[in-house]
Amino acid sequence: EKPSRQNPIDILKRLQREAFSDLMKLRERQEKVERIISSYKLSKGGPFQENSTHVKGEVDVLGAMLLMGNTDEETLNGLNREGVRPGLLSRFLFETSLRESDKLVAELVAGYKGERNRSDVSGNQLSLAKVLYKAEINDWFSAVAIPVGAHFRDIDAAIVSSYQGMNLTEVSELGPPLLNQHSGSAIGLTVRKSNVAASLAQSISNLEVEQGLNETNRCFRTFGKVTCDILRGVKLSLLGCHQILAPSTNLHSAGAITVPASFLRRRTAMEPESSAQPLEMSRGGMKHVSCSSVAFKLDSLMDECTRIGGWIEVQNSREKQVRWSVSITDKPEDEVGWGMSVGGVVDGSRNHDRFQVESYLKFNIGDRFSLSPGLVYHTNSNGRTIGLMLQSH
Repeated sequence: EKPSRQNPIDILKRLQREAFSDLMKLRERQEKVERIISSYKLSKGGPFQENSTHVKGEVDVLGAMLLMGNTDEETLNGLNREGVRPGLLSRFLFETSLRESDKLVAELVAGYKGERNRSDVSGNQLSLAKVLYKAEINDWFSAVAIPVGAHFRDIDAAIVSSYQGMNLTEVSELGPPLLNQHSGSAIGLTVRKSNVAASLAQSISNLEVEQGLNETNRCFRTFGKVTCDILRGVKLSLLGCHQILAPSTNLHSAGAITVPASFLRRRTAMEPESSAQPLEMSRGGMKHVSCSSVAFKLDSLMDECTRIGGWIEVQNSREKQVRWSVSITDKPEDEVGWGMSVGGVVDGSRNHDRFQVESYLKFNIGDRFSLSPGLVYHTNSNGRTIGLMLQSH
């Protein structure tokens, strides 16, 4: 018996069994500790656990000296429509990552810029300009919800910024007007497949009725976009937007992102004398109920700094208009950059044709400051305007 007990093989087998038993016990304790830590994170952290919020602040100052023949309100409004909007604008962008690839963005804006455009923020108080939540479902599908400050350019944009790409004027780089108009609240979907991407969005906003009526129309817009990478660095986009104005009768504001529906009200008898007037107003306003726009956009990235782009938009509304723009920019980070754009509006009656040329230089002073002097030439039916512009960012 003694030789069998002192057999080295038996001793090794016994040590192996004991070591395996100890390893299994350690493995069970490790799994138990991991479960406790994971449950503690879920109970304490929520969706923001281990995610930080990035804050970005920008101050944009644009000054101009305008040389024009007429300084009336109509001429200034024409320059405002073309994006010549001097002023000071400060913005703060808060971006928080959720889950793995989702993000929540809030933008606060203060300052004076574009006072004649109701879609922009005017005043010196800090106000909420945009709230956006973008969910990347997988590699080929994403969804976005914008309850405040929606623009259709944000539906499939990688960088969320209300003023991303803007030069001296809005004509420079922001693209067709249907991408940049204020659309209130919106939801959108984007599908990507190899070199093609398609987006669809729906928005709702309130528009004040012109012609001196103190009423508000609810505006519904349906937006679609198809982008194709035809060559390396070259993108061709087809865009479309259909707009419908809801009747303004008995339409009252119920607050932000609220759509009231009155299907439980009692039926009231209509007086024969008063029924003719609303009918006449509806007939007179039927031609303004809906309109549509179609645009083509071409972007070509020559290298890391040089970009050539152009777009054309046809608006099928009361007065058919064709808007177009061609631009070229060269913006290196450590050298002097420059840019130039040519654009205009062709009206069917030729009484509202507009033409604009813009050129500028961009001096990068350090990593966080730039100075851009430029020249803008604008002509329309009211006359010609030459603007000496100076922008700091």
